[in-house]
Amino acid sequence: MTKITKDILKEIYPARPPEVRKYDFGLVLVIGGGEFYTGAPALSALAAFRAGADMVRVIAPKRAADIIASFSPVLAALPLDNTHLLKEHLATLFSRAEAARDVARGKAAVVIGGGLGRTEETLETVLEFLRQVSLPVVIDADGLHALARDPAVVAGKPFVLTPNTFEFQLVTGREVRSLVQEERERVVQEEAARLQTTILLKVKIDIISNGQETFLNETGSPYLSIGGTGDTLAGIAGALLAKGIDPLRAAGVAAYINGKAGELAAKDKKDALIATDLIEMISQVIAS
Repeated sequence: MTKITKDILKEIYPARPPEVRKYDFGLVLVIGGGEFYTGAPALSALAAFRAGADMVRVIAPKRAADIIASFSPVLAALPLDNTHLLKEHLATLFSRAEAARDVARGKAAVVIGGGLGRTEETLETVLEFLRQVSLPVVIDADGLHALARDPAVVAGKPFVLTPNTFEFQLVTGREVRSLVQEERERVVQEEAARLQTTILLKVKIDIISNGQETFLNETGSPYLSIGGTGDTLAGIAGALLAKGIDPLRAAGVAAYINGKAGELAAKDKKDALIATDLIEMISQVIAS
């Protein structure tokens, strides 16, 4: 087991060359939002920008997309007809994913799940997207509920799963909340190996494994129990995947940055902490 420290940030964020092009540092597609939860994809998108992505595009049902577009001038949001993600939207999702890969010269990734909801058709649509998409993907929140229907679709693909203990059990069938840390580490590594994917289990000491190697992240704060901090984590991981970082390191570094940013924000905000406070601390973590 390898503990993640701030030293790894020097590898992930070296000094940039004097001349670069747009998209050299990645393009992230965030697919999320629905009739009720509209903030989740916005939080992921803003966190991805702060983590160094050159561009982030949000694809969401119309109500969510309209709200997200008004949230910040840096957010570009494509509205999908209807209040939920439907199978009729798959052609748009695939075309946008392919376009992102082309314009970013391969440096593109997807974050999917936050706020989508769990209607039958939405879950089936997400699952079909995961079966066919050719980009690296971070699967979070409602995306994990979709994946639980057929976990085999992730095998061998450059995906990162970001479950809490409940979602981990949903996808793998194994309960880890009651286990001690060492047993949790063993189970996560076993399941990552079985599913042939990278898993980031969000617990007090985060466990990140691809089945062969396992990282541990000790940053974080009890104040991060608030809504939205999982969305920021997914966005950071998406930005790192888009930069070309391999899934294991992308997940591990994302856990470190998200936890450390939360620590810094909590020093001042404590019980008043909200997810946007964490986003504002990401720059300090990367620059430290």
